[in-house]
Amino acid sequence: MAKHRSDHSKREKTWDYILRSGLAGGVAGCAAKTAIAPLDRVKILFQASNPEYQKYSGKWLGVVHAGRKIVNQQGVMGLFHGHSATLLRIFPYAAVKYMAYDILHTALMPTPKDESSLRLFMAGSLSGVLSVFLTYPLELVRVRLAFDTKTKPQPGSLRKIITKIYHEGTPPPSSSIDLPRSLLNRYPIFKFYRGFSATVMGMIPYAGTSFLVFGRTKALMYRLLLNKDTHGSPLSEAPPRTHTSRTVVDLSSGALAGAISQTASYPFEVIRRRQQVGGLLNPERMLRLTETITKIYQTNGLAGFYVGIGIGYLKVVPMTAISFAVWSAMKRQLGL
Repeated sequence: MAKHRSDHSKREKTWDYILRSGLAGGVAGCAAKTAIAPLDRVKILFQASNPEYQKYSGKWLGVVHAGRKIVNQQGVMGLFHGHSATLLRIFPYAAVKYMAYDILHTALMPTPKDESSLRLFMAGSLSGVLSVFLTYPLELVRVRLAFDTKTKPQPGSLRKIITKIYHEGTPPPSSSIDLPRSLLNRYPIFKFYRGFSATVMGMIPYAGTSFLVFGRTKALMYRLLLNKDTHGSPLSEAPPRTHTSRTVVDLSSGALAGAISQTASYPFEVIRRRQQVGGLLNPERMLRLTETITKIYQTNGLAGFYVGIGIGYLKVVPMTAISFAVWSAMKRQLGL
């Protein structure tokens, strides 16, 4: 009986930790996404080649002009068009990602001696892939809402977008080997996974690099500036070199992680956006990955894979910084 109670207690502590870890990650993701929601919408319009916004892409001032155009067409709330879908997606996405990272970090690196760059990268990549797989349909809905610049946000628009995606035309395949079209006919749920392969390919370098750079940079800055380990415990009796707060260090480490991970994964993000909105232009079938890549290259060359990267940095750097900083602060508050 005593052994049973002991095992049950351990299980309760484990689930308690997992749930608190998920809460910390979900709050961090929502805070970060809300802060950069207007920039996110403009970036989607650039990446997906919305004709109305192509003249603005590649220009720093284009962000302002594109934002003003959205406000003129849809009002201030137009900058947050699709944000409800974003929050519906980002809370479980971030919760799963950070929760999975904590679990994988413990499993792959049970002691500080086991921590290596490769294992940090693996833990980050696996957690990112798992989270995006579980929440991808909501991401597709959000992109479709953001891509629409003709109508003002209206009640029920989220439901209409979901219904439209599900019922997008899928005529019978022209041949028995036309696999993408056949799959859409048999399993309409696949329509909600347009661009998923490109997403996974981009998530591996993005999440892996992000967690790796954040972990290494944070440890280095804590040691050099604060004379502490990443849990906040003093490394020696010597006083810290600066009085910089842990939040500032977390923000700085997150910003660097965001810049590097964005550079590594951006071409995959452009490919993903094109495939996600492909249902609007080619609703009868799913665009193949190679077909999308070829089309981007033939239209704009190599530069086409970096359309809007300026606004990408403008968005991802603060978003990653805020996300990691809030995650770290939440973990401290929740005793993790």
